[in-house]
Amino acid sequence: MAKKEEHKHELLENPEAIKDRLIGAENWIESNPKVVVGIAVAILLAVGGYFGFHYYKSTQNVEAQKEMFQAVYYFEADSLGKALDGDGNSMGFLEIINKYGITDAGKLANYYAGVCYLKQGKYELSRLYLEDFSSNDLLVQARAYSLVGDTYMEEQKYEDAAKYYNKAANYKPNKYFSPAYLMKEALAYEKLNQNDKAKEAYEKVITQYWESAEYQSARKFKARLESNS
Repeated sequence: MAKKEEHKHELLENPEAIKDRLIGAENWIESNPKVVVGIAVAILLAVGGYFGFHYYKSTQNVEAQKEMFQAVYYFEADSLGKALDGDGNSMGFLEIINKYGITDAGKLANYYAGVCYLKQGKYELSRLYLEDFSSNDLLVQARAYSLVGDTYMEEQKYEDAAKYYNKAANYKPNKYFSPAYLMKEALAYEKLNQNDKAKEAYEKVITQYWESAEYQSARKFKARLESNS
């Protein structure tokens, strides 16, 4: 241990020791030029590839946003077929997903496609696209979870529905959207005759989101369950 400490202090305090180390490193570089060049090229390729990919992704995202404009127009006009498949001149959400899937706009197209299929009553397809969607956005990601819950409610798969409503309510919880998802979760549990879990969901609205529009309804529905028990 003492020898190691001495060696360490020698490197820190003895200029000759540092010089010897540097000369040794220079000799190794001179003796292994191909290895040094290979390492340098690998570093340059890695750095260039990283920035190149992000530049490519950025330009692709701009293109995808332009293509999305018409598809979103059809979506808002409730022309769901054209929104999904395009009109022959402009792309629909499905083609945008295939071509620009790595971009933010391409990921958002998954959300729109999922909503289109939900409106068409194609619940499995809706889940396929909604579950492929991911975002850090406070509103849209929680909304996607809730919509997956809606597909399960339509299929009367209430346990799965409750799970996704709970996921929506607990994604970045907030007083604006979480109470509505908790109310949906409670309804799903009522459908399952799991009234204790339904009351828990209502209670969260009452105690945590007492300023929300859902507060009074949560109190009323919880009182109804308690009077029936």
